[in-house]
Amino acid sequence: MNFMMDNNEEEYLMISGIQHFQFCKRQWALIHIEQQWEENVRTLEGQHIHKKVDQPAIKEKRSDRLIVRALPIKSSTLGVTGVCDVVEFVENELGVSIQGTKKKYIPVPVEYKRGKPKKDDADILQLTAQAMCLEEMLVCKVEKGYLYYNEIRRRTEIKFTDSLKNKVKDIFMEMHHYFTKKHTPKVKTGSFCNNCSLKNICVPRLMKKESVSRYIERNLKE
Repeated sequence: MNFMMDNNEEEYLMISGIQHFQFCKRQWALIHIEQQWEENVRTLEGQHIHKKVDQPAIKEKRSDRLIVRALPIKSSTLGVTGVCDVVEFVENELGVSIQGTKKKYIPVPVEYKRGKPKKDDADILQLTAQAMCLEEMLVCKVEKGYLYYNEIRRRTEIKFTDSLKNKVKDIFMEMHHYFTKKHTPKVKTGSFCNNCSLKNICVPRLMKKESVSRYIERNLKE
C-alpha cells in the first residue's frame, strides 16, 4: 500500500493509535473505527500530564536549542498524522534551517508519559513514528529522541534503528488494512483486559458474536 500515491489525508491514522494497537488491536479498532471511548483514571491522568506540555506555538530558546511544543506532524508515506509533545531543535551544522534563525538544527522529539517505562515497546514505537514524520517533513536524519515518564521523572533515550522503523511501517500497514475494511478484530481475552479503559464497552464475552456497535444498536432497538 503506497500512501504517497493515494495521499488522501481523510484516511490518515492517528500516530497515537499505535499504542492502542500494541496493547490490544480490538481496543484500537473500538476507538478509531467504531468511535467508542471511555475515560478512566489512567486516561485522565495522561490528559493532565499532556496539558502541561501541549501549549501550541510556544517556542523557547535554551542554550543551543529551540524548544517547540505541540508541533503538528504527518507522513504521506505512512499515512499518519499527529502532534509531538515537544521537539527540541538542537544546533548542528548538519541539520536543517529554521525560519527566523541563522543556524541549522537537528530535531529531537520528546514524548511525555504517565507512570514508568513499559515492558512492551508501544511508547518507543510511537516516538519512532514521530521521528519518521519529522524526517519526511524536514528532509533530515533524526537519530534519537526521548521518553519522559512522570513517575521516575527522568528521560529515557531512544535510538531510532532501522529495525524499529520497519516495525512501525508494518504495524501501520496492518492498521490501515483494518481501517479500510472497517473491521474490528477479535482477540483473546486475558488479565490485561482489567487495565483497559474500554473494558465496559468492549464486552469481551460477546465479542465473538458481534461488533460493539451492532450490539449497542440491537439493544437500542429492543
